[in-house]
Amino acid sequence: MTRTHLPPLTSAYPVSAADVASYRRDGHVRLPGVANAGEVFAFRDVIAAGVRRLSTEDKPMDERDTYRRAFLQVGNLWRHDPAAAQFSLASRFAGVAAALLGVERVRLYHDQALFKEPQGGHTPWHQDAMYWPLDGLRCITMWMPLVDVSPEAGGMCFASGSHTAGPLSDVVISDASEEHFERLVSDRRFPIAAPTAMAAGDATFHSGWTVHKALPNASTRMREVMTVIWFADGLTVSPPANPAQANDLATWLPGARPGDLAATELNPLLPTAG
Repeated sequence: MTRTHLPPLTSAYPVSAADVASYRRDGHVRLPGVANAGEVFAFRDVIAAGVRRLSTEDKPMDERDTYRRAFLQVGNLWRHDPAAAQFSLASRFAGVAAALLGVERVRLYHDQALFKEPQGGHTPWHQDAMYWPLDGLRCITMWMPLVDVSPEAGGMCFASGSHTAGPLSDVVISDASEEHFERLVSDRRFPIAAPTAMAAGDATFHSGWTVHKALPNASTRMREVMTVIWFADGLTVSPPANPAQANDLATWLPGARPGDLAATELNPLLPTAG
């Protein structure tokens, strides 16, 4: 399939009232078939080629730290390839994000390919919004496998309801964050939503403050996942609360300052399907 014939991803996905209620209550929701098999197949090669071209990981697994064993990570693929942009800027996905957030429009924060290699390590417990100089409750991440993923191949776990607690740590993704949140999730008795089998094109959506992790990849196949992060249009930039947020401000919101509207050239306002 040539790039000029990639699926448009402009048709609406039906988000139900129950889906919205589940997301608001738990801080995460799994939606089946957000993209169909043909659509995923068409974009998979584009995204995988971007990971191969842009990944800077060059050490064998046993020489990496916990974070680098967790996945091959490539961000802002949409800026490197117009075909990848067609995926990350898709109005269907933006429409789901807006519906779950309860807003009219969303802006792109950034995309990230997260490819967990065979025998790759776990992704420690963490909160995404610890990295973001934005209101985490008004940010949302889509996690979509491009291949069928069993729980044992690096499935996602969520601490349901943890998003309502707001920021719970300023520890970056690491052994320390795993230890901190393992204890916290137990102490606060957040129910853990264990990973389930997901077909290519299914997707989870989770809030910026939802505590989550991914299991190791015990399979012999690459766990290929694409993520897209959005925030509600109209959000302003928060003062960075830690060095990670200062770095994100410079990287994903270039030129913006605390109090400014979060709307740089890297954060286009997206159409919503429907």
